[in-house]
This record gives sequence, structure tokens and C-alpha cells, in this order.
Amino acid sequence: MTSLAVRGRRRRSSSTRNIVVLAVCALTILIPLYIAVVTALKSPGEIIAGTGIELPGSLYWQNFADAWTSTNFPRALLNTATVAAGTVLLVLVATSAFAYAMARNLHRWEFRVAHVFVLAALFVPFPIVMLPLVQQTAAWGIDNLFGLILLYFVFNLPLNTLLYTSFIRTLPIEIEQAAQLDGASTGRVFWRIVFPLLAPMNATVGILMFLHSWNDFLLPLVLLTDPDLRTLPLAQSVFSSTTNVSYGPAFASYLMSVLPVLVVYLISQRWVLSGVMRGAIQ
Repeated sequence: MTSLAVRGRRRRSSSTRNIVVLAVCALTILIPLYIAVVTALKSPGEIIAGTGIELPGSLYWQNFADAWTSTNFPRALLNTATVAAGTVLLVLVATSAFAYAMARNLHRWEFRVAHVFVLAALFVPFPIVMLPLVQQTAAWGIDNLFGLILLYFVFNLPLNTLLYTSFIRTLPIEIEQAAQLDGASTGRVFWRIVFPLLAPMNATVGILMFLHSWNDFLLPLVLLTDPDLRTLPLAQSVFSSTTNVSYGPAFASYLMSVLPVLVVYLISQRWVLSGVMRGAIQ
């Protein structure tokens, strides 16, 4: 057997193993999703009598109506969307500008110290600052959605700064220097030239921040005190703990909260790919 045939057999064997691993990983997501869908569409009698994996005899849409009213879903959805949109906007605008200043001035010792100081916050666990944080936000009167957006920005600043600075340092500085020779200010150079080139990283950071702020449970739990300000994960937790385990409405509320995330992901995934292609061409 020639060496070429041996290498071909090894590649096929490696591809088969990769397919098997990917199939197993996909099943770990698809099976729970399937159970959630069929449970949300079953009547209470079918849920009690069944094993959880069989299809519903008839579609029981009342679970979604019960979840809509019991969790105050429109209000919780509005709160969650406000927090997610505000967090993404603040992070993309403020962190990108902050990281640009860092990336282009790391040759100065004060910026190197500030950069190390910011990245050191990655090693500070949230439980250590959780209780002082609750007291401080209550004292400042920002134990609300605005405070939640601000804290998401602050807590994710180290990681997002690392991502942005690494990407900005790969951009050719000659483009910025040419614009500055034409009389453009630093701010104009960033917003008109650098920021559009950050499209792939903006998409990546935006998706990560959207998913984090949409799905987070712990920070809204310890920060928000007003029941009208509950986000979807918090509202669903309260609903599940006070309805004596009504699995049908509970799973229906989970599916309704996941649907906007899936829509945003499908739209933004296409935008990320196009942004990466634009970045590669430029």
C-alpha cells in the first residue's frame, strides 16, 4: 500500500471521527430542545401520563397563553430587550474607542500600566464583589435597568478590551497616518476609518454581549428589586417556583424567550460572515 493511500485512509478515518463527535454534540442540544417543544405542546394529562419523549396527541396551545399571562411576558420581554440593546450599543461605542486608544498608545508606559490593570480584572470572581455591589447600587439609586446595563459594560470591559486591542493592532496604521496628514482629527480617524474596519469584531462582541445580557440570571437576581423590572430569566424562575411545577407553561415560556435569540443569531450570523469577508478583502 502506497503512502498516498495510507494518508487518504487516515484522512477518511479522521473525518469519520469528527462527524461522530459533532453528531454527539448536536444530539446533546437537539434532544433537550425536542423534549422542551413536545412538553410545551402537551396537555397537563399527557404530561403526567407520558414519559416525556412521545409526541403530543393534539397541540395544546393553552400552555403558551398561560405562560404569556402568568410571567407577564410582554413586560419581561421589553425589559430584557432594553437591557440587551442598551448593553450592546454601549459596549460597541465605548469599548471600541477605549481599546483604540489603548492599542495605538501601548508604547507609552502609562497606557501599558492601564492595560494591565484592566486585564487584571479578568481574574476577579463576581461572587467576591456581589454583596458590596448590591449595597452600592442601592445607595446610588441605580438598582434598575440602567444600572444593569452599566454593570454589564463594566464587568465585560476587560475581555472586550482584549478582543478589540488584538484586532486593532492587526490593522495597518498607515491608513490612519494618511488621514491625519490630510488634517483629520483622532476622533474623525477612528469613527470614519477605524470603526468601519472593526465590523467583524463588532459583530463578534455584539453577539456575545447580546447573548450574555439576554440569558443572564444572577446579576438581575441580586440587583433588581422592583418586580416590574424583572428580565425574562428572572420572571421565568419566579414563575416556575410559584406554580407547583407546571411543566407545560414553564417550557412554553422557555421557548418564547429563546425565539428572539434564534432570530437575532440567524440574522447576525450572516452579517458576521459578510463582515469577515469584507475585512479579509480590505
